[in-house]
Amino acid sequence: MIRKTLTLALTGMVTIGTAACSNDESVNEGSSLMTVEVTRGDLSIRAEATGTVEPIRTVEVKSKASGEILRLHADVGDQVGPGSLLADIDPRDVQNRFNQTEADLAVAQARLEISEAQLDRSNQLLEAAVITPQEHESSRLEFANSQASLVKAKTNHDLAILQLNDVRIRAPTAGTIIQKSVEEGVVIQSASQNVSGGTALFLMANLKEMQVRTLVDETDMGQLASGLEAIVTVEAFPDQSFRGVVDKIEPQATVVQNVTMFPVIVSLDNNSGLLKPGMNAEVQVLIDEALDVVLVPNNAIVQISDVGPAAMALGLNIDEMDLTQFMRGGRGGSRGGQGFAGGRGQGDGPQSPGAEATGGADDSPSGDGQDDQGSIMAQLQELRAQVESGEISQESMRAEMQRLGGGRGGRAGAAQRRGGADVTRAPTGDTRPAVVFVMGADSIPKPRLVQMGLNDWDHTQIVMGVEAGDVLVVVGAAQLMAQQQEFQARMMSRMGGNLFGGGMGGGGSRGFRPRTP
Repeated sequence: MIRKTLTLALTGMVTIGTAACSNDESVNEGSSLMTVEVTRGDLSIRAEATGTVEPIRTVEVKSKASGEILRLHADVGDQVGPGSLLADIDPRDVQNRFNQTEADLAVAQARLEISEAQLDRSNQLLEAAVITPQEHESSRLEFANSQASLVKAKTNHDLAILQLNDVRIRAPTAGTIIQKSVEEGVVIQSASQNVSGGTALFLMANLKEMQVRTLVDETDMGQLASGLEAIVTVEAFPDQSFRGVVDKIEPQATVVQNVTMFPVIVSLDNNSGLLKPGMNAEVQVLIDEALDVVLVPNNAIVQISDVGPAAMALGLNIDEMDLTQFMRGGRGGSRGGQGFAGGRGQGDGPQSPGAEATGGADDSPSGDGQDDQGSIMAQLQELRAQVESGEISQESMRAEMQRLGGGRGGRAGAAQRRGGADVTRAPTGDTRPAVVFVMGADSIPKPRLVQMGLNDWDHTQIVMGVEAGDVLVVVGAAQLMAQQQEFQARMMSRMGGNLFGGGMGGGGSRGFRPRTP
């Protein structure tokens, strides 16, 4: 699963009591609001998995010769070089075979010398017409047979030499003995002459190059790639981390307890020799990070579609608020923090009180607030006509209204519907709108539109809208849920009992109509 770590330069959480002004009923007298402070810090997103440390390559040492093991020259943990002597096997059988082939070779060489001399004499006798051609051919045939016997004897002798060397087991490569499977006195089977593959004597590997094999959930695979940096920790050295690199992502999935996982291989440099095969390891793969950015706790962020119920949960009078700017900001979505109304940038001064609290009708030079509202009204009228004609149901209308109010920003809309505290990771430069409630100088919280960047399970990067030091009010999840139905009922009552009907052009929709100077 994705695990995100956070280093904060400064964090603070305080609980303050806010008393209502005598002439303002937007905040209940004596209510207690939980607040958090906006901070700056570093945000990093990492994919976390667990696995086992193992050598990149292991070699199983077997013997080409069968027989009793007379002596073992290596034990578990020994570091050996290529060609190092590991074990001796009883050489009597192969020694006898070697002696026999050596004798056969001497006989074949003598036979060849004799047949060669006989062939020379036969050539002389044939020239003197002492022997017949048939007798001369017999000498030639004997010479050819002696040559073939010599070749055969040499071949058997060379094979006997190899078999004699096979009784001395040597290391095929440099490495460390990590497993010993036999002891002195055990009779082993040849790997080349036994159908079962023979007896394994040792298991060795190069422990200077290690890897961790992990299983990563399929939901995280879209963010992983070969070459990403990884941090590996083991229980044996809790205060020390080992740097690695994602070497390979295997294509075949593995199902573990009905969860689809993919094997991911992380290679490690183990020149220090601290890592041992079989150690349990925790792997964190760095996916993205943002350094020295504005950070806000996730529980202080409200999705745009819930700004009304959240305001009610905080005791604000939504009849005195204009929520149109938040709908526009939700639909606009942006990259790089552009294209939303209200709020303030990280380096800018505070915005005007009108923009902070209500947004106003003059948010943009072109006055596109009225155009946006007119477009929404037209779409709502069309939806109401479709309901009356029976083309769509009431549930479909509510879903469409949620889409209009919650934003049409593609990925942003989908992320907002999951809630401000559970939004998914956004690549650097990709922002999404949300709402926070900023505690004003008069101790009255005011909604403000912000743009979110990266986020983890605890904190979210704010690209634009608030600055470090601002105090935000936390809206509890239970409070928000409790106000959602009441907010919807209030909106329906304003529209004559129909969420899309009655009073659409009159004062009944006051809470969603942009104000005019």
